[in-house]
Amino acid sequence: MSDKKNGITYADAGVDIDAGNELVERIKPAAKRTARSGTMAGLGGFGALFDLKGAGYEDPILVAATDGVGTKLRIAIDTGHVYTIGIDLVAMCVNDLVCQGAEPLFFLDYFATGKLELDQATSIIEGIAKGCEGSGCALIGGETAEMPGMYHDGDFDLAGFAVGAMERGADLPAGVSDGDVLLGLASDGVHSNGYSLVRRIVETSGLKWSDMCPWQDGTVGEALLAPTRLYVQPALAAIRAGGVHGLAHITGGGLTENLPRVLPDGLGVEVDLNAWRLPPVFAWLAQQGGMAEAELLKTFNAGIGMVVVVAADQAEALTATLTEAGETVCQLGRVAAGRGVSYKGHLL
Repeated sequence: MSDKKNGITYADAGVDIDAGNELVERIKPAAKRTARSGTMAGLGGFGALFDLKGAGYEDPILVAATDGVGTKLRIAIDTGHVYTIGIDLVAMCVNDLVCQGAEPLFFLDYFATGKLELDQATSIIEGIAKGCEGSGCALIGGETAEMPGMYHDGDFDLAGFAVGAMERGADLPAGVSDGDVLLGLASDGVHSNGYSLVRRIVETSGLKWSDMCPWQDGTVGEALLAPTRLYVQPALAAIRAGGVHGLAHITGGGLTENLPRVLPDGLGVEVDLNAWRLPPVFAWLAQQGGMAEAELLKTFNAGIGMVVVVAADQAEALTATLTEAGETVCQLGRVAAGRGVSYKGHLL
């Protein structure tokens, strides 16, 4: 090696290793709070370990999911309110896992930014830990990448990776049949899809994120940053009770695109749009953007964040189970011979 020195350090190039180390120390307590059966080690290693036998599985099948938060990040960055997007990140992954019949076991995050701001990063990862706690999975690792020149000042991106498990033969969907009932679980707002359109509509309305919200209390930014609902624990309770044939997480594509994903060939679903009331945020977006009802239903969740497909003779009992677990449940339709989604009634 040469002894020549040019005096330039990694910090001079925009990467602060000490800040990265400090972040790991800051978030260790949050990660520790998410520990569950099967967790084997804390943060800081080159990899993360998890004991499936320790988690209680005898013949497990692993299920994996990955996702991000999309352009909802832009609102979080512009307003400085970044805590709830950590919850969004977890929810978008674990809500998908449970649709396969899997229990989420552990989560890893990837956080990339131009310059690491410790308070901002700590808040985001605290939110991730909160989401993990709410869905019963452990935050066992992640990566923080400081990449000057790749992101504008203050900008960052997030990705999440969740792994779950089920006993062999317990995967969903399974047994979806003509006559099955669709139970809709209410959403907590827009969740994490359709935000490119949301931002365009807000922009054309002339409103700023800091303006008072026209459809509910608080500011526009606060209302639109309401986190994605975590459906894992209620959904697992329903699965364990018996009679669940499938679950559909209503994300991008809305009811129109997501419900067919749980249907076998030859079956469609009939959805009664009068079975629930369209939440005010969607009514405002539709009115302000001049959206047709069909466009609304294939862009946003329209107030239904998860659909549980159940045996008709178990619909009443499972409605009670889900309600007891804290969900607002409506019977929104049924499975029938056909293809795709047919609607009756109107939301708008």
